[in-house]
Amino acid sequence: MGARTTWTRRGLLLGALGVGATATLQLAGSGRATAAALPPLLVGDQKSRRVFLLDSATATWDPSADPAPVRWEFTPEGDSRYSDLDPGRSWTYVSEVKCRTWQGKTYLLTTASYGFAAVVEYPGKNRYWAARVTDAAGTELANPHSIELLPGGNVAVALSGSNEVRLYAASRSPYATEFTSVPLTSAHGVHWDPATEMLWAVGHGQLAAYTLSGPASEQTLVRSYVIDLPELRPGRAPGGHDLNAVAGEPDLFWVSTTDGLLQYSKSRRQFAPYTASSCAGTLANVKAVSNVGRTVALTAPDGGLDREWWTRSVRVDNGSVPAHTLGGAAYGGIYKARWWQP
Repeated sequence: MGARTTWTRRGLLLGALGVGATATLQLAGSGRATAAALPPLLVGDQKSRRVFLLDSATATWDPSADPAPVRWEFTPEGDSRYSDLDPGRSWTYVSEVKCRTWQGKTYLLTTASYGFAAVVEYPGKNRYWAARVTDAAGTELANPHSIELLPGGNVAVALSGSNEVRLYAASRSPYATEFTSVPLTSAHGVHWDPATEMLWAVGHGQLAAYTLSGPASEQTLVRSYVIDLPELRPGRAPGGHDLNAVAGEPDLFWVSTTDGLLQYSKSRRQFAPYTASSCAGTLANVKAVSNVGRTVALTAPDGGLDREWWTRSVRVDNGSVPAHTLGGAAYGGIYKARWWQP
């Protein structure tokens, strides 16, 4: 299951590095969005151990003092449908939140660093599939970091600790634990792209694309090609983190790294820095990014919190809406947040 084609950095559109032609891929779409036109924000808060769907017209969220902006929330703790996964431990450090629609139903896709991975039906919270993900030794070192629901009903999970992308046979059962895997160093993000019919994944230094092979009950991943992430700071490893579609631009992906935020063109097989930003100082170490038209929501660490990777706020870029802050003593450990776009 090796790569059929390998693409290197040569020829990438990286004006920031002075390599080749200078270019920046820009967002098209409907322009700046107002608060009234924006969807809610899906927020994973590690401090309160909850996923919230929050009203984007509210600038400061404090669910304890004012629950009105909370459209919906999820935690597996105390929910008998997930008790077999020991969520008191496995649901530690919510590491992914995204939504998907499949076969007429909407789902929350979520992982947590200590081993929880699930596809949860919205709004009823029923279990489409969930597992406690561990490494080969059964410890919590695998660190699931992202998750994706595939067309045949199986589920892909990126594990940064065990350096792999797993394909779980979720189409068999809500409790299926059977999986196949492909190696990817420090796998951090996975995204199914219907245009290319491939599963894309980002790791420490590479963006990789995989095709699905075989029937859903026995499916495997076959790497189609891989491209090196650009070094925005020469001599420093890129540290790939988030991977997401650019809404309204079918050819583009968002790719975040340790040192910057990029867009990747599938047709050109080229990266370009995202520079149309008003969020000064936040484009390094972006943990999650998504857009509605030209209005971009992103999370990046604040510093000065209990965990170095936490932030208090969801930044909103290129729009008339200010940053959203999750306040209150019980909250404020945001890791990832995304526009609600099933």
